[in-house]
Amino acid sequence: MSPSHAAVNRPVPDLEEPRALPEPEVAERTLSSGLKVVAVRRGTVPLVELRLRVPFAGADDDVSVAAVLANTLLSGTSAHTNVQLAAELQTIGGGLSVGVDPDRLVVSGNTLADGLGRLLEMLNEVLTTATYPEREVRTERDRLADRIQIAFSQPAQAVRRALLRRVYGSHPYAIETPEPDQVRAIESPSLQALHAERVLPAGSVLVLVGSIDPAATLDLVERTLGDWAPTGSAHRTPPAPALTTGPLLLVDRPGSVQSSLRVALPALPRANPEYAAFQLANLIFGGYFSSRLVENIREDKGYTYSPHSSVDHSAAGSMTLVGADVATEVTAPALLEIEYELGRIATLPPTAEELEQARQYAIGTLALSVSSQAGLAGMLIALAGTGLDLNWLAEHPIRLAKVTLEEVAAAASAYLAPSGGVTVVLGDAGVVAGPLGALGAVDRS
Repeated sequence: MSPSHAAVNRPVPDLEEPRALPEPEVAERTLSSGLKVVAVRRGTVPLVELRLRVPFAGADDDVSVAAVLANTLLSGTSAHTNVQLAAELQTIGGGLSVGVDPDRLVVSGNTLADGLGRLLEMLNEVLTTATYPEREVRTERDRLADRIQIAFSQPAQAVRRALLRRVYGSHPYAIETPEPDQVRAIESPSLQALHAERVLPAGSVLVLVGSIDPAATLDLVERTLGDWAPTGSAHRTPPAPALTTGPLLLVDRPGSVQSSLRVALPALPRANPEYAAFQLANLIFGGYFSSRLVENIREDKGYTYSPHSSVDHSAAGSMTLVGADVATEVTAPALLEIEYELGRIATLPPTAEELEQARQYAIGTLALSVSSQAGLAGMLIALAGTGLDLNWLAEHPIRLAKVTLEEVAAAASAYLAPSGGVTVVLGDAGVVAGPLGALGAVDRS
């Protein structure tokens, strides 16, 4: 290689000192109906992202109705059919979609900036005059039931269902997805009744992020959503039960060539002052590719491709979920290594290098996740479910930067010890029950 083409070795610059995320221009208002509105200027592109969070906790028998409601909320209003709604949204370069879980109903949308007024008008129409036409309801409920039937045949869905039932018992979180037969039985009157009872402005939060004037946007929302009047009180999820440990639960999947391993552990909510230390402890254990768990059972042992540990934040509580899918013959060895790594993080403080790598990863991914309008809107609506806001988000990098090794070790000891976990294994019980029994007591289902 000639000198003119030789690579030049340059030192890698040091990372900047962590600092608070820049706070964009924001305006907030709680309307007389009880709807809280948060408008944020993020003018990177001439678009606006919309997220509406409606508290939607309910009893077990509401799960199927709620699921169908989310799939049919946009099926027609007193003024427009579903086709006409879609056409109206297309004229402003926009769209709306709906999702639901045991905590909330979320309406997501976006539009070109100059179409925000029309998008809000369409949203108001859906919220106040949705008709749930029987023909569309039948079509969508059957389609949903078919998707659920397919999902239930997948190992990931089956082991999650077993884990949620084991962890939550009779709490609403125990049933995330309804049975297909329940879904197929839903009729339009049930949807209309649930809509009237639960789709309320009281306790709801509307987030708008984009190329907007925040103060003027609040006025626009107040004018546009004025017909969404209060008719009841918000439905809140009851507190989640404390995690109750016990024998490993083995769910039989005869003939399976893989086992799905899941471990649930207690976790801290984002609002807790110790959350930053706990977040970093979880990352070091198994929360990203450079973690101890990945190094052990992927890189060293070759038991699985993508072991992971994540924190599931819900309105009623938070939970750490550890997961790995492994070949049947290494089910017990893989579980043993997971428990070993949990024990190691709970008793052996991380090194300074481990902490710094996890810290930079956490700060960098947070900044990246909220760099777009959609990302910021999604994060703000997630935080709203636990009473947090843009201030928490902006200051979190500073909290992460201040965490010490001692604080990480204390958080890991308190929340990641294997003795505090609940374990569920989905696999061929005839093959794996014996080896798993050598590790401890096993319940069968």
